[in-house]
Order: sequence, then structure tokens, then C-alpha cells
Amino acid sequence: MSNALSQLFGLDGKTAIVTGGSRGIGMMAARGLLQAGARVYIVSRKGQIVDEAVTELSKYGDVTGLAADLSSAEACQEFAAQIADREDSLDILVNNAGATWGAPMGDFPIEAWDKVFNINVKAPYFLTEALVPMLEKNASQDDPSRVINIGSIDGIAVPRHEAFPYGPSKAAVHQLTRVLAFNLGPKFITVNAIAPGPFESKMMASTLAKRGDQIAAASVLDRIGRPDDIAGSVVFLASRGGSYVTGSVLAVDGGIATTAGSTSRD
Repeated sequence: MSNALSQLFGLDGKTAIVTGGSRGIGMMAARGLLQAGARVYIVSRKGQIVDEAVTELSKYGDVTGLAADLSSAEACQEFAAQIADREDSLDILVNNAGATWGAPMGDFPIEAWDKVFNINVKAPYFLTEALVPMLEKNASQDDPSRVINIGSIDGIAVPRHEAFPYGPSKAAVHQLTRVLAFNLGPKFITVNAIAPGPFESKMMASTLAKRGDQIAAASVLDRIGRPDDIAGSVVFLASRGGSYVTGSVLAVDGGIATTAGSTSRD
């Protein structure tokens, strides 16, 4: 990488946290941050899976794995205290951990709505809130700290599956991103969201196995997402190149949601 590109997109000396960083979108994000030079903490509920992910990601840079369940405000506060014991400051927070639940209307359990919204919406808010003191410590107008929330194109367009709370929860993530951007901007913390389309992940595995070709064909680029697509988007938003972007929702979807409704390419 040339010196000019390194200045724009390099993350040397930065410290990042990626929740749900042991697989799927989170692991793609963590890999991109490591390749750009950041030190990265990945967080997930299951210690064994975290350890396996650290083994895989360590080839790209300095990565530490932590096992934590961040589904409650109290747990977020406890985790923030744990990070504060290890680090003086934090530069990048990627709120990626998420949940979904599928069931037909009429059989959809109330507890499923609570679980999806607790993990997808409440946890990113309360974790961000808990980590703001560390995020603002080294933040400046020229080099703000970054919060990157992982939303979904299901929060932009209507999904074609019966996971009723998932799309609304991700739409809430997108709006939460804008609200946090407004409130944290004066602290020199940018807040943006990435809305991924279909990528190979545990959450998407069964759907892609059944309808992968059909889903790829829905993209004007005729493919599903690749790890570099997430890695590059996260690095952009975390780098100097993205320092004047806040309150935005970046769809990384091959046009599936963003060109929805088109009937012709003429």
C-alpha cells in the first residue's frame, strides 16, 4: 500500500472491538480491521468458538478473543469495565452480534420478539453507551472515534421470509444509528451502519442452501457478497477516508435492496 493510501485507509495504532466477531459478518469485519493494522478484540458468547476464531484471525494481526453475553444492559456495563481494565481508550466499535427467529404468523412466540430486539437493538445501544468514555478519550475533530452498527437490507426492503421481528429490528438499528450520530457527533464519535445483503454465514446457511442461485440472481451483479465486501466497507468507515461520514446507512448488497423495483436495465 502506498503511503498516501496508508494515510487514508490504514488503522495502525487503533484499537477495535467487534461483537459477534467469531463468525460470519463479524469475522469478515475483524479480518479487515486487522489487515488495516488495528488491534482487535472479538467478542462472542461461546469461548470455544472464540478461541477457534482467534486461531484463524491471528494470521492477519493482533487479535484477542473474549467470551461474553451482551444481551443485557448490565452485561454491557460489565464488559465495558473489563475492556477498561485492559485498555486506556478505544477507537472503533463494531456492533455486529445479532439474532433472528423464524416462525409462521399465528405461532410466533412473544419471547422471540423480545430476544431479537434485545440483541439486535438494545444491546448495541447499551454497549455503545457503556463504551462512550473510552471512545471519546482520544477522539478529535480530525480523527473521530467510530461506531459501526451492522444492520441489514431486511431493514430497508421487505424480506421474503417469516422472521417477523428481524426486519423491524434492523430498521430500528438504522434509525438508532442516526440518533446516536446526532448525539455523539459533538464528542467526535461518528456512528454509521452497514446493511449487508446475502453473505455466507451461519444465519444465512440454510437459506443459501435452498435458494442460493435465486438470491444471487436478484443482485444486479449476479452474486452474493464476499468477505472482502464487508472488510472493505468496515475499513472505509473506520479510516481517515471515512472520517466525515456519520449517520449513514451503507447498503452492501449488490443492489438487491437498493435497486428493488427495477424491471429493466435498459
